[in-house]
Amino acid sequence: MDSTKYIYWQDNNQWLGYLQEYPDYWTQGESLEDLQANLQDLFRDLTSGEIPGVRKLAELTLR
Repeated sequence: MDSTKYIYWQDNNQWLGYLQEYPDYWTQGESLEDLQANLQDLFRDLTSGEIPGVRKLAELTLR
């Protein structure tokens, strides 16, 4: 089973979050489970190649 890391928090009655690799693309849910389902949908959309110009987080090793 594949996995990816995500950042999340609760703001009043909403759960907000984004995928660690894609910090510019946030989503929300009415529960943590709802947020996780929306994050899965977001991941599929961002990695499908259907959305042009997707910004992604990377790490650069410095000498």
